[in-house]
Amino acid sequence: MSGVTEASILAALQGIIEPKKKQDIVTLGMISGLIVKDGNIGFAIEVDPKEGAAMEPLRKAAEKAVHDLPGVTSVTAVLTAEKSGAGAAQQAPQNQPPPQQQAGGEQRAMVPGVRSIVAVASGKGGVGKSTTTTNLAMGLARLGLKVGVLDADIYGPSQPRMLGISGRPTSPDGKILNPMENYGIKCMSMGFLVAEDTPMIWRGPMVQSALQQMLRDVDWGELDILVVDMPPGTGDAQLTMAQQVPLTGAVIVSTPQDIALLDARKGLNMFRKVDVPVLGIVENMSMFICPNCGHESHIFSHGGAKREAEKLGMEFLGEVPLDIEIRETSDEGRPIVVSNPDAPLAQAYCAIAQRVWDKVALQIEAGGARQAPKIVMQ
Repeated sequence: MSGVTEASILAALQGIIEPKKKQDIVTLGMISGLIVKDGNIGFAIEVDPKEGAAMEPLRKAAEKAVHDLPGVTSVTAVLTAEKSGAGAAQQAPQNQPPPQQQAGGEQRAMVPGVRSIVAVASGKGGVGKSTTTTNLAMGLARLGLKVGVLDADIYGPSQPRMLGISGRPTSPDGKILNPMENYGIKCMSMGFLVAEDTPMIWRGPMVQSALQQMLRDVDWGELDILVVDMPPGTGDAQLTMAQQVPLTGAVIVSTPQDIALLDARKGLNMFRKVDVPVLGIVENMSMFICPNCGHESHIFSHGGAKREAEKLGMEFLGEVPLDIEIRETSDEGRPIVVSNPDAPLAQAYCAIAQRVWDKVALQIEAGGARQAPKIVMQ
């Protein structure tokens, strides 16, 4: 939006004084990762990791200073400890309770109103994890559940396009964002705040802080389940979600070939190490059925994920074929579960959604959301 520039933002931030050094945070070089997208502003404030909690008032003051500028719709400021040593922000404190516990030991929800949180993950990219996430969410909604989707892939957000959502979130008070919505699904993604072709050149601690804010600073309302589209791999985003959020469980997506299964096994073992229940494995692109002659081809092999699930003692949640209709409807923002709900392909996703919810519901009945684990880097 015209009138909001990097210069005007930095000028506003020069009024924020670091309490110990008695200088403004711009002069001290504490501002990094500044993003200006129309009226939506994002930036990081680099602090000493030991001062993180004490710097929260400074972060809020910086957000308010920028939000008061004419033409600003929303502001997201995050604290990062990048300058203070790699890995410092990844190690969980050994003498403090996890973020979900108050000082008296009382458990509190990381995301108020959300009954369960399920991560959809893969060990590598290109296996159709985001497509699976979208259609899984649609299948859960068809069960009559209140569903949200968090796009945790900061570097490659795809849920805005797959859910057919454009525009940007609104904020009634400049602090809490209203999630975007389509097909009855609430969604939050970095893709709403930056252009599709804008690269996110952020380091790990900034990604961690952004994820935490997309959870706690979004008005999700009452949800039965929040489905998290994780980035591929086993890095910062996965550690952040496992450490900061009481995940109900994780779903692993893989294609059948050996190399994909090897990476899927790494993802599965990561969740096991941080004590997140793995609900099961989905085999995507399981087979290709020729639309002309009906011949079934196993382009990426077949049944590998099912055999892997049996070997690892995990449930095999189902298989989804490689089909052009899934690709077309996903690219067009019309997921197949809503655009052609009676098709066998849609029913495959719905069956997986039913099984996932059956397992989640059992965990809720058994005692609600689990406590987030402490992660110890060895």
